[in-house]
Order: sequence, then structure tokens, then C-alpha cells
Amino acid sequence: MYLNLHLLRIFLHVAQQGSFSRAAEQLSITQPAVSKGISELETQLGLDLLERVGASLRGRRQWHLTEHGQALFEHAKGIFALERVAVEDLQARLDCQRGHLHIGASSTIAGYWLADACMTFSREFPQAQLSLMSANTDDICAALQDGQIELALVEGQTENAKFTIQHWHDEPLKLVCPASWAVSDISLSEVRWLWREPGSGTRAWMEQHLRSAAIQPKYSMEIGSNEGIARAVAAGVGVSILPLRVCQELLALGKLQIIDTPWSQNLTRPLYLMNLQHRPLSPLGKAFMVKIQAVKPPL
Repeated sequence: MYLNLHLLRIFLHVAQQGSFSRAAEQLSITQPAVSKGISELETQLGLDLLERVGASLRGRRQWHLTEHGQALFEHAKGIFALERVAVEDLQARLDCQRGHLHIGASSTIAGYWLADACMTFSREFPQAQLSLMSANTDDICAALQDGQIELALVEGQTENAKFTIQHWHDEPLKLVCPASWAVSDISLSEVRWLWREPGSGTRAWMEQHLRSAAIQPKYSMEIGSNEGIARAVAAGVGVSILPLRVCQELLALGKLQIIDTPWSQNLTRPLYLMNLQHRPLSPLGKAFMVKIQAVKPPL
């Protein structure tokens, strides 16, 4: 047995209104179309749904629901009540009043760039949920490709053809060493370099720029966060290139100092915004995109 929902909708309106003409008016169709729809539904089901009981004083035929019609009427009310719930839920999602947005950002961006965007987004859409994944660039790109997140913000560019990639901002960086060191005595190939783990956009950027400056570190140490690197440099472990925002406080406290060399002045690295090329952004994704496009570089 096949239940035609279009015909069922006609039947529901007839049963609710008690009138073919009023049902036709509500559905914006003709009365003959309503009569035909009821007839077709009865034929498809093999059951009489309405029992005609004669004419009214105005000459119109009178009817009432049969036992089968009453049973179908109860089912129809439940079916179209669920439809209303579904429509209301989808409209709320379209209006960004419901739903869950998953985004990802490399560690520095998550920690220093997105606080204001997340705050204004949550204030404007308080009933929507926002999850921010923080990891290195490779892990964020993998999460984007796997569909775990909808938007990604990273330091390192990827060649993945599945991504739509746009330049977002440029971030200033500084070559730093412990404040207690004599800068004039530092040989950048002989000191220990502190950097992130492989897969980090910061690590890839630093390796590229050290090669371009013909610096080949003899000693190195991997630390899993830029904040950890900054503190290790301040403790005298070695040197590093860090986002200015990460090391700014330690510079102000006099625990770090900047090494100015011809190749390290005015260092910046590009930050990128990415999404899957063939996956349309959700309403929440579009709304958050507006917020992050308005983000200003942190001071």
C-alpha cells in the first residue's frame, strides 16, 4: 500500500474543515480538485473514507468520516504535526537560532585571534552551539577534509585541491633570545633552536626561512606549543622565531629580547581561511565567516 502525502493533505483539510469548499480555499485549489483528490485516495487505499448521507437544505451533499476515515484522520494529524516540527526546526537552523558549528584553527590562531569573533557570534546566536578545535596545521587540514569541521584557519598553506583557500591576515613574528644573552656573541647556526613539532605551520615556515638565510641549526628542541617555546627561550634554553603576540608579554617583562638581523626584520607569515570546495557552508558557517572576516590583527 502506498500513501500519497499530497492526497493525504487534501483529506486532512477536508476532515478538519468539514467542507470541500473551505478545504479548497485553504489549499488554493478548486473544489473539483479536492473532490478528485479524495476519490483518488479512496481508490488507492481501497477503503471508503467519507460516507455521503444526503443533501443539506442548500442542496449540498452531506458526509461524515467513516471508521476508516476517522482512523486515517488521526494518523494524518500526527504525520503533518511532525512536518510542522520539522519545518520549524529547519527554519530555526536557517535563521541561525539552532544548530552546531564546528570550526578548527591552528594553536596560535585559536589562542590569540578568535576570542572576539567567538564572543560576538555567541551573543548574536545564543541558541546555536560553537565548537573550536585547536591543533597543528596538518591535523586541522585532515579534520577539514574528513568533514569534522566546516571552517579552518591555519598558518601553513596546503596544496589540497579539495579546499577553497583565501588569504586572511599577515601575522608579525620576531626572532627572540633570552634577555641575559649578549646578542653580539650569538651565532645562529651554533645555538639551540626551539620549534614546534612536524606538521605545525609555524615549524614549516621557520624551516623554510632558516634555509633561505643559510642557517643550519646544529641543535634543536621540539616543544608542542608556542607559549612553551617562549617560556623555554626566556629560561635560557635557546632561540626561536615566534608570533609577536605570543612573546609580547615576556618582551615587556624584560625576559626576552629581539635579535635584529637583515633577514629577520619585518618578518610576517600569512594566515589562511579554508573550507571544503564542494561543501556549501551552513547558515551558521556563513554567519561565522562574516565575523572572522571582520577580525582585526591582535595588538
